[in-house]
Amino acid sequence: MRQRPNPWIAIPALSMGLLAGALGWVVTDVSCRQDGDGCVGWSTSIAILAFISVTVGLALVLVLVYRSL
Repeated sequence: MRQRPNPWIAIPALSMGLLAGALGWVVTDVSCRQDGDGCVGWSTSIAILAFISVTVGLALVLVLVYRSL
């Protein structure tokens, strides 16, 4: 019998992904402001990349921990 994945795993994964995306955007934006003007394109791309990588990684770890219990 195969178990369905727990949908509650998505909540902490998405919230940490949003936090990582916001942190990546702020750090990139602040480092670009030292040159005179902000670089919105870089900040947005770093935020999206951080969101995706943290969400997928954390969801993978949470699923593996849930299955081991």
